[in-house]
Amino acid sequence: MPVTAKICGLSTPETLDAAIAGGASHVGFVFFPPSPRNVGFDQARALIDRVPPHVGTVGVFVDPDEALLGAALATGIQAAQLHKTAPDRAAAIRARVPVWAAVAVKTRADLDQAAGYRGAADRILYDAKTPDSAALPGGMGLRFDWKLLESLPQPLPWALSGGLDAGNVREAVGTTQAKLVDISSGVERAPGVKDVAKIAAFLQAVAQC
Repeated sequence: MPVTAKICGLSTPETLDAAIAGGASHVGFVFFPPSPRNVGFDQARALIDRVPPHVGTVGVFVDPDEALLGAALATGIQAAQLHKTAPDRAAAIRARVPVWAAVAVKTRADLDQAAGYRGAADRILYDAKTPDSAALPGGMGLRFDWKLLESLPQPLPWALSGGLDAGNVREAVGTTQAKLVDISSGVERAPGVKDVAKIAAFLQAVAQC
């Protein structure tokens, strides 16, 4: 089974088109105002209109309220990636749209959170835990010890995120056996500013996994 990739935090037609042309299976749009990758609803709708049917569209949220979630769903996103969202809230959102539940990882014990999302999510996204003082739950280029995922029984389909780039994704996949990888800051030249060449290089590296 080939490894696929989600390019997250897209905000311009050029970088979106690069992700699609490079073979990304999913593209992500951030709906979290403190993030430098945040997109407005009209902006997101215009971008999603460019996405072909074979590429999945994912909205990224941090424990969203109903107003934000409803407005974002109206843009046409096909799944909701939820950070810092409890399983019961994730289950309620899943009644409206497929859910990716982010699990922040630093230690082996953190991985145990994934089991709590059985029936509440469709996919787990393992991401590096950010410092408590950080304003953002992800997109900071941090990675965790990938060996924590070696031979670990999984309660749900899952994806790997956190600190990936074109230079290390083969190692990450080789260690974890991930079938879907998710990247944001690793294809940027500045926070929130995606780089077309870096997107292409990452997707080429994924294709070689």
